[in-house]
Amino acid sequence: MRFKKIHSAFIAAVLTCSLTVTPVFAEPTQSELEQSQLEDQKANAQSELATLQSDLDALASKISELEAQLIQTGEEIAQAEKDLAAAEEKKEEQYDAMKLRIKYMYESGSGTATMEKVMTSGDISDMLSQAEYSQQVHEYDREQLQEYANTVAEIEALQTKLEEEMATLKANEAEYQEQQAVLTDTIADKQDEISNLDEMIQEAARKAEEERRAAEEAARRQQEEAERAAAAAAAAAAQASSGNTAASSNASSSSSGSSSSSSSSSPSYNASTGNAIVDRAYSKLGCAYVWGATGPDTFDCSGLVGYAVSGGYGRVCTSSSLAGLPSVSDPQPGDICVKSGHCGIYIGNGMMIHAPQSGDVVKVAPVQSGMWYVRW
Repeated sequence: MRFKKIHSAFIAAVLTCSLTVTPVFAEPTQSELEQSQLEDQKANAQSELATLQSDLDALASKISELEAQLIQTGEEIAQAEKDLAAAEEKKEEQYDAMKLRIKYMYESGSGTATMEKVMTSGDISDMLSQAEYSQQVHEYDREQLQEYANTVAEIEALQTKLEEEMATLKANEAEYQEQQAVLTDTIADKQDEISNLDEMIQEAARKAEEERRAAEEAARRQQEEAERAAAAAAAAAAQASSGNTAASSNASSSSSGSSSSSSSSSPSYNASTGNAIVDRAYSKLGCAYVWGATGPDTFDCSGLVGYAVSGGYGRVCTSSSLAGLPSVSDPQPGDICVKSGHCGIYIGNGMMIHAPQSGDVVKVAPVQSGMWYVRW
């Protein structure tokens, strides 16, 4: 009977140990779900922003074309005014010529005197020539007057048409400029929305990281408790089997050691060290990003972080090695923001100093989504 009890206790201990190593896959936390939703909203907002920017570019192109048309129409109006002035000048010349001819005809005799001159011209050939000449003079004057009237009418019609076109173009330009102003304001609002979403994503990521760490800590403690229970059950079975109390003492000692080794604490923060790291990062604002550079005038992201934490130029870390540093849930100035492939120096208020990418420079920017904080 005693053997059966010992055997049952041993089986219970084995079953307990087997249960403790069964993996449990946690469901996404509320903060993780919120972060995912915010990132989807940000992606949609960025897509809308790209569309708005495309519309703004197209509108700017239309305004540019319209300005070219306004210039061309203005030049055509100016030319029409010159043509009209030339026609007026021609009119004055024609008027002066007609006055001279009338004066000549008056001095040579008009009406009956002119007819008499024709009839007494000598022979029929001279008479016809004289009559034809008089007729040609009158017809020439009429043609010139009609030509002047037609020219003036055409120029005035063209000028009126061009002025109407100019008015239409100016109205279109005003409308386009108003649309441009609306689009510019809308783009600014959308950019503000994206910035707000970035801040919300950062906060959700921070909460998700805290929840993940809390869940891991709870699972670790549960695992330790299960291991202690299993060890106690095994010790009880061994004690019942051999009557040796030393096994129980060893199990208790092992449990105590496991408990003490499992305790951990977050890395301490030194304000003086943190401020020195931030000051060194600030001193490199404006330096160009160059892949693989570690200073003194060019940096990549981990090159800048390495200089800030060490004060020296040279490769002292990478974004991958930084990810293995102790994490902190309450970041302070001088801590390091890190995610896969990128890192920066945290300066407080959700902002960091980093070397972003090729073609950019070291600058202050919001902490990017998906980053967590570690301490050097």
